[in-house]
Amino acid sequence: MHIHILGICGTFMGGVAVLARQAGHKVTGSDLNVYPPMSTQLESQGIGLMQGYKAEHLVDQDQVVVGNVMSRGNEAIEHVLNKNLSYNSGPQWLAENVLKDKWVLAVAGTHGKTTTSSILAWILEYAGLDPGFLIGGVPANFGISARLGGGSFFVVEADEYDTAFFDKRSKFVHYHPRTVILNNIEFDHADIFEDLNAIKKQFHHLVRTVPGEGLIVHNNDDKNVQDVLQKGCWSERADFANNGDSLWMIDNVSPDGRSFDVLYKHEKAGTVKSNLLGPHNRMNALAAIIAAQHVGVPVEQAIEALKEFKGIKRRMEVTGEVNGITVYDDFAHHPTAITETLQGLRDAVGDAKIWAILEPRSNTMRMGVFKQQLAPSLELADEVILFQPEGVDWDMQSVVDKVKAPAKLKRSIEGVVGLLAEQSKQGDHILVMSNGAFGGVHQKILDALNKK
Repeated sequence: MHIHILGICGTFMGGVAVLARQAGHKVTGSDLNVYPPMSTQLESQGIGLMQGYKAEHLVDQDQVVVGNVMSRGNEAIEHVLNKNLSYNSGPQWLAENVLKDKWVLAVAGTHGKTTTSSILAWILEYAGLDPGFLIGGVPANFGISARLGGGSFFVVEADEYDTAFFDKRSKFVHYHPRTVILNNIEFDHADIFEDLNAIKKQFHHLVRTVPGEGLIVHNNDDKNVQDVLQKGCWSERADFANNGDSLWMIDNVSPDGRSFDVLYKHEKAGTVKSNLLGPHNRMNALAAIIAAQHVGVPVEQAIEALKEFKGIKRRMEVTGEVNGITVYDDFAHHPTAITETLQGLRDAVGDAKIWAILEPRSNTMRMGVFKQQLAPSLELADEVILFQPEGVDWDMQSVVDKVKAPAKLKRSIEGVVGLLAEQSKQGDHILVMSNGAFGGVHQKILDALNKK
């Protein structure tokens, strides 16, 4: 079968493309922005890419798979509808062609989905279960964001964003998981959700799809998760928390945050040692351990797997070190994620100087929804640079003025790079946060430091 994917370079749709190709289909795709690293991954899989959304791209395919970036009025979409071409959404295709015969482990929540999914997939791999997976990032242990796998289990990053222009339910309602992780719930995606209650409603739709014999692994520290479950839950539950009275808990955290004990019913079940930084990642790891146990992986084996977990691209990834100055790339784009990322780095580097560089690229950020929370989220940094890209119609100087640390606003990438090259010193840590490419600023910083 020949499948053509519209919006193929998004992280989810790119993963769908890889799975379809591995299943033996001919796969082509179109996107407005065809560039590395996704274009490189897709081309290495033998997938043909086309720039732009044109009717002429749709000539001999058997099925068109439509990404949620597509909308009515688009030339390709109008051609599909006018010519009565066979089409469906990415989540629907995934459910019908990959997930239907699998034990699905779905990782949902506002934050931590990619990291938790990656840890969980690696634990299952380490245990010899050969899982399939589709993750919105590239786990270093696998080097690819999706694969079919050869076993009975499939790990999917379960996104609450909408499915397609013709299906406004969240993606995750299509997956019918047997094991679900609910990490946390906050307001996000202001471009499609009116308020927090609208998001909770979609999460409860997910809860409704879990069988009675399934398991919901949920964060007991998160009130919004508790609210969703109180709307009705018909499945087994396993709660976890940083403290308090939960079935699973974290204890005895080392000063650098890289080691902690896992408690089960208040008894020590083992000690995790890994390179994961921050309290959020300890919770991510614990959730993955619990979910893995549900499919038969002993806690001790999961803990051993974590020693060999190599992380995920763009999740506190070290992009380089020059003259004792370390540059990191992180996907953080929500105030909570920014706070947690900075806390993790602070735990690891102690009193060393941290530069926080932030690009507000997500739709919600660009709308200014979180502008009141941005300054407090940056408090753990020693120096802050906010980048105001074109198309952001609110003045970020108002945030700069409220940041406690010395902070500057830059409107060009050259300005960001120049300031860092001039003022950073040996022993500094430069944390770049954006959910986009940020104009390749990471490498430009390293190049400038090299010249210095």
